[in-house]
Amino acid sequence: MTHEAFTATLALIGIVILVASLLSGAVERTGLPLVGIFLLLGAMLGPAGLGLVELSLGSPTLQVIATLGLLLVLFSDAIVLDIGEVRRQRRLALLILGPGTLIPAALIALAAWWLLGLAPAAAAILGAALASTDPVLLRTLVRHPDLSPTARLALRLESGMNDVVLLPVVVLSMLGLREGGPAPMGEVVSHAMGLFILGPLLGGAIGYVAITLLDRMRRRFGVRRDYESLYALGVAFTAFAGAEAVGGSGFLAAFAAGLVIAALDVELCDCFLDYGEASAEIFLLFTFVAFGASLIWSGVAVADGRTLIFAAIALSVRTVVLLPVLARSGLDRDSRRIIAWFGPRGLSSLLLVLLPVFAGVPGAEWLFALTCLVVLLSVVLHGGGIALYLNRLARNSRRVERDRAPAAVSEPPLAGAATEEPERITVAELRRLWETGQPVVVADVRTERSFREDGFRASGSMRLPPDDAVRLARERIIPKEATLVLYCT
Repeated sequence: MTHEAFTATLALIGIVILVASLLSGAVERTGLPLVGIFLLLGAMLGPAGLGLVELSLGSPTLQVIATLGLLLVLFSDAIVLDIGEVRRQRRLALLILGPGTLIPAALIALAAWWLLGLAPAAAAILGAALASTDPVLLRTLVRHPDLSPTARLALRLESGMNDVVLLPVVVLSMLGLREGGPAPMGEVVSHAMGLFILGPLLGGAIGYVAITLLDRMRRRFGVRRDYESLYALGVAFTAFAGAEAVGGSGFLAAFAAGLVIAALDVELCDCFLDYGEASAEIFLLFTFVAFGASLIWSGVAVADGRTLIFAAIALSVRTVVLLPVLARSGLDRDSRRIIAWFGPRGLSSLLLVLLPVFAGVPGAEWLFALTCLVVLLSVVLHGGGIALYLNRLARNSRRVERDRAPAAVSEPPLAGAATEEPERITVAELRRLWETGQPVVVADVRTERSFREDGFRASGSMRLPPDDAVRLARERIIPKEATLVLYCT
């Protein structure tokens, strides 16, 4: 890498971090898709703009970015899963990851074979890639405090786990598209064992050993929380490299390692949420800038009547399938509609379809361009739909909070002089405040993970998660005269 290229890379990374940080509040408030902003930023920095970034499909840099991107998507989705909640909602998980994922993939593949004339194996690759629900585009929605818990859980399950279902379809279908003909059965069996057995087992073992070592070091010397988040990323990279070195699937190994961490070490998972997830998200946004520089716009070049009809089918088939599938889940109608509509196609689709490109599969560039077309349309349609829905939720929430806001009274609240230690209040004291008619606001300030895991809720409490408390408090117009009681576990 030349000095100029190195300087340009550092500048690009710095721009991504600065823009993501500055726009984080505005994106949370408006619901606008941050992904779309970074695709446009990539276009500005690419050959059509300032010319700072230019990547081709054969670029080694793109292969590194895409590999790390898919690795981080799978690992971060696994490590934040609530294993207990997945067990409790196993019927919902099976519906979403079984028929809710595989039927759309099969129908998209059928449309690709019929409309576009693709070979069955190529159509299967395209169907699997375009059945992947993107976690990056969904993050603004699933983090919103006013989204119903059942819809949040279902979307987290789908975006966090359906790539694991679809990745084997892509890898095994690639074996049928070699230039010299389909791979022999022995090689197919070997790949299947690496995918389903060797990779997950090795990844799970590495995750278990890593957690055991961390627990011992904690007990004996202690470990700083910021380094624990880096430790989690180290586990992901080690699991990937170890599985690839012995012929297993590094991606499924990283996912298995994340699942083991989620099951055995809640503290590390919360630490990853605090530090590691932010680092992973910055890298994923950097990946969108790299795609936006030039590659993703190849989707515009292939847009015609047939491909647009195919894109419409790819974007609508999930909704058509999920509505009847979820009718047997026991969810309320509003939650089923939210889950069925919001299934964006984004980074995970691009990363999956790049696997045959890097493997040199004939015709893979055409599959990538088709995927880019669907992703661009999804960013506009699903991203815009999420923004409109979140704005409606915010308006409804403000209206409810204004109606619930207690009236001001002449008597001051019971409060002592300010001290360095947080002032605590007992349940009996809180009841006395209520009985005397004083305005009191009880705020539930638990982290998102603690809130989901604990079934207890304070009666009449206002949800103020710590990572977004200031903005939500302003939106919900907490009276200045009220005593603010913070509830945590």
